[in-house]
Amino acid sequence: MKREISYAEGILEAFNYLLTNHQNVFVIGQGLWSPWYVGASMKDLDVKYGKERVIDSPVSELAVTGAAVGASICGYRPVVVHPRMDFMVLAIDQIVNQAAKWRHMFGGKSIAPVTIRGIINRGGEQGAQHSQALHSWFAHVPGLRVVMPATADDARDLLVASVLSDDPVMFIDDRWCYEHKSQVVDIEPVRLDSVEPRVLKEGNDVTILGIGYSSLLCLEASTNLEKDGISAEVIDLRILNPIKVKNILKSVEKTKRFVVVDGGWTNCGMAGELIARVMENISISDLSASPKRVTLTDAPAPTSSNLEEDYYTKSVDIEQVVKTMF
Repeated sequence: MKREISYAEGILEAFNYLLTNHQNVFVIGQGLWSPWYVGASMKDLDVKYGKERVIDSPVSELAVTGAAVGASICGYRPVVVHPRMDFMVLAIDQIVNQAAKWRHMFGGKSIAPVTIRGIINRGGEQGAQHSQALHSWFAHVPGLRVVMPATADDARDLLVASVLSDDPVMFIDDRWCYEHKSQVVDIEPVRLDSVEPRVLKEGNDVTILGIGYSSLLCLEASTNLEKDGISAEVIDLRILNPIKVKNILKSVEKTKRFVVVDGGWTNCGMAGELIARVMENISISDLSASPKRVTLTDAPAPTSSNLEEDYYTKSVDIEQVVKTMF
């Protein structure tokens, strides 16, 4: 039976499912007992499952990530939570040099199935050190699966799939998604390696590919474009590493126009990578317009609310770019 939940509720349901059904799952990170840090996504988990399984850690990103990676090698399936992705950079060695390389270094005979939850927390005049979406960094690393859900059902189901995967997974959620709602049914675990880009809305005139929160902006833009007679197909990437392009290629071959929207910067970003992947498989002569990307300006996030209004992508920015292609 279908019911509606929010994105934050989806993450909470995933944790409840995992902690109830898998005794080798535990969660560790800063502020896990405080809604100020993790919103409603972990409400009362420490009360329900005990503080030995939902562990509010000292402020040391390096230490808690290293502890979680070590526990995963010893048979646990830990989730280490970083309430701000910016400060997760302090644990880069544990993530990139240890977890991501572990299976490879041991010829597949030892695994490190740790899930690293990095939360993007932007806006509200938080400034350059508290507002970064660094997903393209981690998508560059072989051996590290990178997941970035946009909808409530994916936030729930892909978190479950991430924790049950035998690979280390970077699970990235965005606070700007937390209130978004979608329909769900009862949890039926899926294999993470079976997940493909998802068509959120069908269309015929242009393919708009989004990543995370950007996918919600794409949906909003597509609704407004309909008023101008433009039928946009919206696709949510979902998995950033490894990238699967089959569904994207099928859509672009149909619409003959391609726009990628990403909440990261332009330079060396996911948008450019996705355009390259598509254009390696489609001739430019088969398109009606050159591909376009909508990204952040290559500058650190401002603190001023007035500057933030110009800095962050809005649906109208997507609409304007799409209209230049006709």
